Amino acid sequence: MKLAVVGGGSTYTPELVDGLGRLQDVLPFDELVLVDPAEDRLELVGGFGQRILDRLGHPGTLTTSAELEPALDGVDAVLLQLRIGGQAARHQDETWPLECGCVGQETTGAGGLAKALRTVPVVLDIAERVRKAAPDAWIIDFTNPVGIVTRGLLNEGHRAVGLCNVAIGFQRKLASILGVEPQQLELDHVGLNHLTWERAARVDGTDRLPQILAGHAAELAEDIKLPAGLMTSLGVIPSYYLRYFYAHDEVVRELVEAGAAGSRATAVTAVETELLALYADPTLDTKPDLLAQRGGAYYSEAAVQLAASLLGTGATPAPQVVNLRNNGTLPFLPDDAVIEVPAHVDHTGVRAVDVAPLEPLYAGLVSAVTSYEHLALDAALRGGRQRVFEALLAHPLVGQAELADGLTDRLIAHNREHLPWA
Repeated sequence: MKLAVVGGGSTYTPELVDGLGRLQDVLPFDELVLVDPAEDRLELVGGFGQRILDRLGHPGTLTTSAELEPALDGVDAVLLQLRIGGQAARHQDETWPLECGCVGQETTGAGGLAKALRTVPVVLDIAERVRKAAPDAWIIDFTNPVGIVTRGLLNEGHRAVGLCNVAIGFQRKLASILGVEPQQLELDHVGLNHLTWERAARVDGTDRLPQILAGHAAELAEDIKLPAGLMTSLGVIPSYYLRYFYAHDEVVRELVEAGAAGSRATAVTAVETELLALYADPTLDTKPDLLAQRGGAYYSEAAVQLAASLLGTGATPAPQVVNLRNNGTLPFLPDDAVIEVPAHVDHTGVRAVDVAPLEPLYAGLVSAVTSYEHLALDAALRGGRQRVFEALLAHPLVGQAELADGLTDRLIAHNREHLPWA
């Protein structure tokens, strides 16, 4: 079996390699190829990754390639973890929207749209090359904004599934609180990528979420940075990304006060510099503690589980939370919308579990963001200032014509090198 990771030069890749090594019985592979045009980073990450596999006694080989096509020969699954424009573009996404009083963030709002515009055409080009070289290969997309990117892939008929680490993070956290193994806990996780709520946490069929909220709301509130009282009054745990909606003005104030030096991109850039220095040490063969600050906790476990089920090496009856086509699961959304819910996964594909009707309090926001994502994908595929403006106007965090107009000009100005039509 052969796996390829596009964007393999990421400093986060060793987390994935470590997961593949530890879970080799679940997803055995003969070759893992890391693909990235940044050859200097690729050499460091690849060398460190091979040392991790050697320490874990994995018999497979790790290779690297600066070109995509050689990596696709005989590949069974391709994992996408791209960041077009790097941390520099992310820093822009997190700062220029603040000039208009809007949140600066890499996956939602105006910054999230900028990332989608840069990313979707590149991902679709890669997917076409995968289809030509290995038509039966699965594409697992971890590239943000996952919902929009996955929708673009599925609309073009690619064998693709979107993956996010939010659900597995909640599963691990809540299982720890309850003192059970993660696989014993099943989440009623529903919504869109980065716009989800945990409505239940079942162990042996019994919902333990009320118990969790009664005793641990303050602890969870610290994690998601939303008031404990909000969770207890609603009876759900919102994803921490919902803070950008539920506490937008507060977040903007915090970001403005922190200034450019306080952006997440700035922090990650500093961490990456330190990590690359560590990876250069030829004696290092274990994940450094610093890697935990890079983000993406438990991605490796989720990715291994998903790939194993898709490739038929470790299928499990337990549902896995993925991003997939709606197809009537949430009746108020179009079928081609991409939702994030638990699904049954095997070598034939993914099928959403039965999802209870989404309450109006959440359905309205989900519907609005789905409409925005439709317009965002159209803007990414066809370009044009008017399409960018309309996508921003439709976004619940923008929604005003003058605001959308100003954000449109700033988005285009900061992304010209990545937008051929601009």
